[in-house]
Amino acid sequence: MPRIDAALREIGALDALAAQDTPVHRLDPRVKLLATAGFVLAVASSPLREFAELAPLALFPVAMLAAGRVPFRLVGRSLLLASPFAVMVGVFNPLFDREVVAHWGPLAVTGGWLSFLSILARFALTAGAALTLLATTGYVGVGSGLGRLGAPRALVTQFLLLYRYIFVLADEGARAVRAHALRSASGRPATVRVWGSLAGHLLLRAHDRGLRVHAAMLSRGFDGSMPALRPLRWGRADSVFLAACLAFFALARFGHLAENLGRLAVGGAP
Repeated sequence: MPRIDAALREIGALDALAAQDTPVHRLDPRVKLLATAGFVLAVASSPLREFAELAPLALFPVAMLAAGRVPFRLVGRSLLLASPFAVMVGVFNPLFDREVVAHWGPLAVTGGWLSFLSILARFALTAGAALTLLATTGYVGVGSGLGRLGAPRALVTQFLLLYRYIFVLADEGARAVRAHALRSASGRPATVRVWGSLAGHLLLRAHDRGLRVHAAMLSRGFDGSMPALRPLRWGRADSVFLAACLAFFALARFGHLAENLGRLAVGGAP
């Protein structure tokens, strides 16, 4: 529970940053959603072993974080909390793919190590872009943008309600664990049987609270959709931003930007 609480606090802190007033925050949420989707597509479609080709794409989340005045340390902590999942995805690649594809001094670099590093880089880039989107748009803004882009209304509503009440569920879980610890005479951690009982009671309490919340929402005129806090307006600056981002992603993905920049750095012709 402490690790889950820490992760939820990080998410809440990122969402709170969406209240800032910067050029990035003033962009239409739909523009930032489309730009982030294009970025993720460019990262995911790059060849698995082309580790260096991902380097120019890192400019997008870094520039967004800097322009939006989002602390890099906060995003880095959130990435570290989720990094074990990415490590588990590619940790066995060096064992199965032992083909030598390059040499780094006396060391032979295999395809498995390249793919493993590529997976970690893709995770850092895509997850970092998603966290940047959250910090500069907020959950409500993301939901409003998804709805205006044609996402199913039920999906958008579930997305917003999940974020709104996941903290309530975490508080109930922490309260149950704390109550067990206070009533435990031995002071030992909860066993599997105790955890099963706690999880069952937590689900029942969550279901009961969900029914009460739904009844309260219906009494206040809830019709299945979450109202937007402010109207969305797509201006000229939004169009220019989206066009520039998509052009940069296409150049980095298909124009061998990293290779050409490397040649320029060593004094060669691109």
